[in-house]
Amino acid sequence: MRCLVTGATGYIGSRLVPELLEADYAVRCMARAPGRLRDHPWRNRVEISEADATDPVRTEAALEGIDVAYYLIHTMGSGRDFAAKDRAAALTFAAAARKAGVRRIVYLGGLAPGSDASPHLRSRGEVARILLDSGVPTAVLRAAVVIGSGSASFEMLRYLTERLPVMTTPTWVRTRTQPIAIRDVLRYLLRTAELPQEAHREFDIGGPDILTYADMMRGYAAVADLARRWIIPVPVLTPRLSSYWVGLVTPVPARVARPLVESLRNETVCREHDIARYIPDPSEGLVGFEHAVDLALRRIKNADVATRWTSASIPGAPSDPLPTDPGWAGGVLYVDERRRTVEAPPRELWRVIEGIGGDNGWYSLPVAWRFRGFLDSLAGGVGLRRGRRDPRRLRVGDALDFWRVEEIVPGRLLRLRAEMRLPGLAWLELTCQEQNGRTVYGQRAIFHPHGLLGHLYWWASTPIHGLIFGRMPGNIAKAAAGQAVVPLALRMIRPKRSATRS
Repeated sequence: MRCLVTGATGYIGSRLVPELLEADYAVRCMARAPGRLRDHPWRNRVEISEADATDPVRTEAALEGIDVAYYLIHTMGSGRDFAAKDRAAALTFAAAARKAGVRRIVYLGGLAPGSDASPHLRSRGEVARILLDSGVPTAVLRAAVVIGSGSASFEMLRYLTERLPVMTTPTWVRTRTQPIAIRDVLRYLLRTAELPQEAHREFDIGGPDILTYADMMRGYAAVADLARRWIIPVPVLTPRLSSYWVGLVTPVPARVARPLVESLRNETVCREHDIARYIPDPSEGLVGFEHAVDLALRRIKNADVATRWTSASIPGAPSDPLPTDPGWAGGVLYVDERRRTVEAPPRELWRVIEGIGGDNGWYSLPVAWRFRGFLDSLAGGVGLRRGRRDPRRLRVGDALDFWRVEEIVPGRLLRLRAEMRLPGLAWLELTCQEQNGRTVYGQRAIFHPHGLLGHLYWWASTPIHGLIFGRMPGNIAKAAAGQAVVPLALRMIRPKRSATRS
């Protein structure tokens, strides 16, 4: 079966494509800017068709030979003409699909309450009607909040809950909704490709829990091990003011936050579960809200955050973050990154890197490191007393002062995870590279804050971090250069000793 995925650069599309490939479907992606697909790990396994959904000629070409077309195009901007753009794109796509002989259209829309729906939910409903009237068998899946790392709705929930222990909030926090886990959304999308032709209608899809937004914030806090959140609704925050407030408190762009906030004033609860006639619920049941949040936070809770921001591999689950997600998705990550050219061979630089800590110290403000270890000991942490197992060699799992060796690639990379008492997770990466015949030292201090205290800790520590991490590259470079001189000096001394003996 040949499938076309529009919106493949978006949150849902980028996770649906690998699911279709795993099911042995041939996949073609339609994108206005194909270059945005180049960093996806599945890029070389799909066809790419450059087209804008409002361009009938290119859209028809993209749909040629397609059996199932996934329409995942949404306008998230706040301009006045967003509904007209959605309408024009849907009409063009519907006509092109009918002309190309597509057997089924699948559209993921939003749950809407009817005439009182927000402008964006009304637009989603209009797109659904256009596709249903296309003459092509169409399945419209209507969902509310999708729970998974990278989902705009989930990221807004994440930031609001993590950053505000006490919140004065709009009245929409008391509106009921029926969230759904991303893995259940993808399961439905995948299986709708095989629906019989008579399944031509809208289907409501949702998880097993019906919650208010306040319930979801409290549930998120519980799963993320945050203190209880105190939520005080106030009636004066309109959707417009709320979107500005969300933009101030979170990194979610205002153009994304506003339609989300406007939609939250409407109750979005499933009115039926007819989809189960065609796609039965899994034997273990649909994923509940707190389980979905736990899956979305799995990498953080397993201390696997550093690889999320440095690896372009396929995630372990749909709820995991992707490197191609927006920069504001996946939670906040603070990074202090530095590089320096070293006047020594790579092997000498690596010798210094692998020998760091313990009696060799940390090459920057020893008093500050000892003081931090002392504070950690007072707080019941491990402090600096552990030292290291071997003065010259490290292996994964070794304790190193108040760090733990998380990953080591001999001659190239040393990643340490902090085991000191912190309001968050911290790593220190030290790298050795050879570039254009020169040795380059790389250093990254990485911090993932836990709650508001984590953010405050980072900003309060930034001045001292600047001193500590700022001095390390230069001192490590000098140590490596010093080691490189010693063998040469020994070679110069040895001939003199031989001459004396003769």
